[in-house]
Amino acid sequence: MTKSLVLKEYIFTFIFWLVLAIVLWFNFQSTTESYLAMTQAAIIAAFSFAFTHFLTNKLLPKALREKKMKLFLIQLVMVIFMLSLVFSVIFTYLEVEPKEQLPENFRDQLPFLWKGFYMSLPASFLINGAACGVKFYNEHGRIERDHILLQQAHLENQLKLLQDQINPHVVFNILNHIHILMKTDTQLADFLLMKFSDILRYQLYHCNQNLVPLDKEIEYLQNLVEVEKLRWGNELKVDATLKINSTKAFIAPLLLVPFIENAFKYVCRLPGQTGYVKILCKEENHYLFFYVENSYSEIAVHKKKDGGIGLQNVQKRLKLQYPDAYDLKIESDNLVYKVTLTLNLSENEQ
Repeated sequence: MTKSLVLKEYIFTFIFWLVLAIVLWFNFQSTTESYLAMTQAAIIAAFSFAFTHFLTNKLLPKALREKKMKLFLIQLVMVIFMLSLVFSVIFTYLEVEPKEQLPENFRDQLPFLWKGFYMSLPASFLINGAACGVKFYNEHGRIERDHILLQQAHLENQLKLLQDQINPHVVFNILNHIHILMKTDTQLADFLLMKFSDILRYQLYHCNQNLVPLDKEIEYLQNLVEVEKLRWGNELKVDATLKINSTKAFIAPLLLVPFIENAFKYVCRLPGQTGYVKILCKEENHYLFFYVENSYSEIAVHKKKDGGIGLQNVQKRLKLQYPDAYDLKIESDNLVYKVTLTLNLSENEQ
């Protein structure tokens, strides 16, 4: 949701509850004192807002996501009863005339509370029902739009994976490097060939799923970093630490790859300078912390005219696949590029 739409929603909500409080005040002041009517209207509007906000912004979206509408109906009835009870207390103890006639014994006051309770039920039902109806309509539409966008993004991602899984130029350089190593260091050539084979195997056979085991994804990233380190040798300083504690966590496939690819793609390689790439990835309690830092040059930044399409795609995937479950920060200063991602991982494959 864009900022303008959010602002419009906030303005509409504020105006709605302000108008409701004013209408209640005009209605109450005809039967009670002005200051008391204002107090009643403010308290009723405040409690109504609190109850309906909790109902429509917490319980209803969760019920729609988890498809537990029967449980939500029970919660709705409970909220209606609780709000009616609040109304009953307000009407019983904040009215001037009935307050003077109330018995001193609380048990004798129960009939007044009970009368206020069942008389408040229709108003409580209308307030909560109307709020839920509007929210359900908006939430259902949003879920449908997100579902369509997710399907579209999945199809586009599959196409992009088929087209760009391995850059042909990178493949050529790796194979050429292996060819040279076979004449000078056969063991290193064999090691590089095995790593490259593992990368291809993972992309061909494991990346067609919505989620993959985190340990497999980390292993793939390690292979990718090892290949890049061997390719560039002493031209780059590479410091990579990738470790996880859980073998039951899952992650969207190739979600982190664009960050690593960009780091090696735009790292500073000017004559007489040694660039560096620093990668840190760790997992604790199903939370993933991922950090990439690399040096870059103004020339590389000037040549980067694609607008960071890879990063934009990652941000779209995060919004669709990890709503409210990630924190991404991208910083660029003093010729240092930093990416920090915190992700709440899934514990199942669905």
